[in-house]
Amino acid sequence: MEVTLLGTGAPAGLPRPDCSCAVCATALGPDARAATALLVDGALLLDLTPGAAFAAARSGHSLGGVRQVLLSHPHDGPPVEVPAGLPQPGRVPDGRELALLTGHRVRAVAMDAGGTGYAVTGPDGQRLLYLPPGGAPAGLEEPAPETYQMVLADVVGRPDALARLRAVGSVDPTTDVVAVHLGHDVPQGAELRRRLAAAGARAVPDGTTLMVGAYEEVPDVPRRTLVLGGARSGKSVEAERRLEAFPGVLYVATGGTRGGDTEWAARVAAHRERRPGSWRTTETTDLLPLLAGDGPPVLIDCLSLWLTDVMDSVGAWDDAEWAGGGEKALRERVRELTAAVRGARRTVVAVSNEVGSGIVPATASGRRYRDELGRLNAAFAAECEQVLLVVAGQAVVLRG
Repeated sequence: MEVTLLGTGAPAGLPRPDCSCAVCATALGPDARAATALLVDGALLLDLTPGAAFAAARSGHSLGGVRQVLLSHPHDGPPVEVPAGLPQPGRVPDGRELALLTGHRVRAVAMDAGGTGYAVTGPDGQRLLYLPPGGAPAGLEEPAPETYQMVLADVVGRPDALARLRAVGSVDPTTDVVAVHLGHDVPQGAELRRRLAAAGARAVPDGTTLMVGAYEEVPDVPRRTLVLGGARSGKSVEAERRLEAFPGVLYVATGGTRGGDTEWAARVAAHRERRPGSWRTTETTDLLPLLAGDGPPVLIDCLSLWLTDVMDSVGAWDDAEWAGGGEKALRERVRELTAAVRGARRTVVAVSNEVGSGIVPATASGRRYRDELGRLNAAFAAECEQVLLVVAGQAVVLRG
């Protein structure tokens, strides 16, 4: 089954004509995107958008053989003119299946928001799923009866849709996940590719033709990632973003609770509110059993607080205890942690503070903590396939 993406952008396109944001200002050439529309085997058109006939011609195709036009979502603005010779567009009721004379079968998939998804099975038995902007499938069966060879979805706007499909087995590591409905929420180019790669997805320019079921080399999701950054740099948001397209993530909060500290309670509440509802949370600094076991991805936030707990336990703040065995005990705990990361079988994303670039702490204990955190970060990073430094909300790739 052959799919040509006549457009890959959000309904308003990219750049948006009424927007002066930085992304729209730089969305040029291959990063400029018309509203998403798909031409399947020249016979089925999913979403009729302005200029679809010209887009097809530019990609070396014609709409002359289209036998069915289906809409996935309401289109804002003036009505789109139907090119001569095309059938009138329509929508299939949720759960109903449409059989085309060309041998394609199209089943309407119910969404949790406005719109309709379409599961298309080609004459060759290959299966693709196309989801509307801002939508995720509702009422998925578990386990899924079959796996899709290709999924085209709003990965940036609704990463949880991909997580839901993975949870029931509709998407597996062999599924080609292509991001569509791309708008100005994420800078195009390298930043978009990096974010999509972390979700196991990719983007292609308008006019690209894909073969459903053909092998595509998509970057593997890094198994171990360290996200560094200063205070309020956006490092936790970056770490959470890397796993929001996966189900059942275990969020490990190493800070615990601090009775009576309203500022700390507000921080914890803000983090909890951001996290997807399908994630589980545990509050612990005992990381070794979590890293040794199998299971869904684990997000550790953060190593800085883990180190504080360990330094408390070994008496690192007292010079005599530090010299009398505390330093040796801390080194051993760090070695155990890095060995556990090296042997981890599950996906691990960890957050840590980068504190060595600022003012030198005024106290000996502050300098000791700064130095030990720097050593911990370096040792942990050495075991990770990818290391990121977040500055002013922007992720700089240090490794991977």
